[in-house]
Amino acid sequence: MDLVLATQNPGKLKELKALAASMPELNLILAPEGFDPEETGSTFVENAIIKASEAAKKTGKLCVADDSGICVEALNGRPGIHSARYAPGTDRDRRLKLLEEMAAVPEGKRQAAFVAAMALVDGEARVVFTCECRWPGHLGLAEKGENGFGFDPIFYPDGSLLTSAEIAPQIKNELSHRGQAWRQVLNFLGGYKNTP
Repeated sequence: MDLVLATQNPGKLKELKALAASMPELNLILAPEGFDPEETGSTFVENAIIKASEAAKKTGKLCVADDSGICVEALNGRPGIHSARYAPGTDRDRRLKLLEEMAAVPEGKRQAAFVAAMALVDGEARVVFTCECRWPGHLGLAEKGENGFGFDPIFYPDGSLLTSAEIAPQIKNELSHRGQAWRQVLNFLGGYKNTP
């Protein structure tokens, strides 16, 4: 079964392929060149649907998209859906801006959660499945760790003394917001492929 990932990020393709090892019949492919839909939704789910629908229109195939970000309680849920555009520049620029904005917030008040939504859209651009998962934790005071990307080096999952950039990738994939959401998609696809 072909499944188009509504992204051109090869790192995301590799990560999701590894998590789908139990479904060898699933052939994951990246969205075609030039794929860059405008994310105009007001929620993670809405943005995932926009991306998956655009990929379905371009390919005529079953498509999946994710939208994710970090929601910080002390900032009323910001940066949220704007995480990737929170500051111009690199992931590190965005981390440093968040640490700066949180500088006056004491330990114990730095709760945050990674959130990931996924949407599956069929070849006729109909939404067939959506989900949203959270990975709760808190923000540290400085960057730590070399694994991961985005806000991983400043995020401590609940119950962990390590940031999500210090956790081994296979363990992170078990726990993370994206890993949780992707497993829900795979569970749905297990039944979907058996429907006439």
